[in-house]
Amino acid sequence: MIKAGDKVRFLNAVGGGVVKSVINKTMVSVEDSDGFEVPTQISQLVVVDESASMNPEKRSAALRASAKPEEIPAVKELPKAEPKYVAGKDSPSCFLIFVPQDEANPVEGELKVYLINDSNNFLLFNYSHLKNKAYRSIESGKMNPNSKRYLESFSRFDLNDLPEFQLQLLFFREESPKLEPPVVKNLKLNPMKFYRLASYEKTKYFSQQVILLSLLGPDMEAEISKLTEPELTQIVLGKEERKEVVKRTVSPDLLEIDLHLHELLEDSRGLTNHEMLEVQLGRFRNELDTAIENGTRRIVFIHGIGNGTLKQELRKELTTKYKKYYFQDASFKEYGYGATMVILKNA
Repeated sequence: MIKAGDKVRFLNAVGGGVVKSVINKTMVSVEDSDGFEVPTQISQLVVVDESASMNPEKRSAALRASAKPEEIPAVKELPKAEPKYVAGKDSPSCFLIFVPQDEANPVEGELKVYLINDSNNFLLFNYSHLKNKAYRSIESGKMNPNSKRYLESFSRFDLNDLPEFQLQLLFFREESPKLEPPVVKNLKLNPMKFYRLASYEKTKYFSQQVILLSLLGPDMEAEISKLTEPELTQIVLGKEERKEVVKRTVSPDLLEIDLHLHELLEDSRGLTNHEMLEVQLGRFRNELDTAIENGTRRIVFIHGIGNGTLKQELRKELTTKYKKYYFQDASFKEYGYGATMVILKNA
């Protein structure tokens, strides 16, 4: 069994180093001869026992030499990275990100865990596992503004026995008119989340799709995982009523409805793509029925371009459920390709 402090040699590369820490059942962190820590699979390492090849006299001399503080080689210091500041990012912002190494089949390869400090603040952090009522610190340290830090890796064999993740965060700046309060965040993830392709999204932080969890927003993940289907539907309907839809009377005979999600919901975090689409379609049906009842002549639904899903669903409903009414692309000059006009009454 490889443990911290063991001297090892790489099987698939030249050189070796010393094991600094055990990441999980299959991975360790190895410090190489240049002082860099490299996450490495245990199967690609072999322990080197230099003392075994020494005669007793040389072994004794080596032990005596290693005991002399003045003969211990100095640790090679890495150059310090200069802090990177970005305009408009002074408020704390932080994410825990799970990055699959096999994007097509995420759970087949390793899932690497990163902490993202997406702000102009420095960050002191402690990343721990909570298991059997005990916290075990996995990684801690200080992060520069607008930087990311590798924390650990999981294989698919680890997913069914995931710990509860805890993060302690303290943001600060070199000069600031106020002190940020410390943050403690607990995350308990359902293993099935990692098997659903819909859980992964494109972000600016990595080239591949990832699972991104905000550490400063409300802890939606744990609560949503406990809900039944009827309860979740009720929440969606409740959220739909929280924000008044944007309506604009362009002319006495023309009503304009904006179906962009941010105009319908205060907060869409925790909803799947299907649930968000249902919110938009529900508003479309409600507004169209009301316009028909009120004798409105024309109504424009702004759906945007996006991937075209909302536009296709609107037109499918107009073709099947509202087929007595004519529809067309709204004015290109006013809306581009992002809106559909429905003619309810002829002049």
